Amino acid sequence: MPSIRAFPVVGDFADRLLATDLPDLPGPQRREVVAFIARRVDELPSFTRFGVLAIGTLFRGILFFPGGWGMARIVLRLPLPLVAEYPRLMRSLGFAYVWEHWPRTGPTGATTIEGAAA
Repeated sequence: MPSIRAFPVVGDFADRLLATDLPDLPGPQRREVVAFIARRVDELPSFTRFGVLAIGTLFRGILFFPGGWGMARIVLRLPLPLVAEYPRLMRSLGFAYVWEHWPRTGPTGATTIEGAAA
């Protein structure tokens, strides 16, 4: 069992990222996805997990400030090694979970029926 749990470190960032990418995904489902992301980060090999949590701590600190999400989005656009991989990890885990568990989810997170909006 890891001594530092991933949820407090990656949870806020993953939640805001998913809220931006999938604005119509209902809150309870988004929280379920964020919990899944945190569990997966907890299961990463130790060195990789250390890196993810280190970058997550940076973003957690940025999100602490008012306007932090805007600042975080600016940092994500910078060509910084490994920093660009962090949101890609969050997105890939989150999107995989969403479309595995709720296959009728549209590109905005809304539930669709046979390709038409419900």
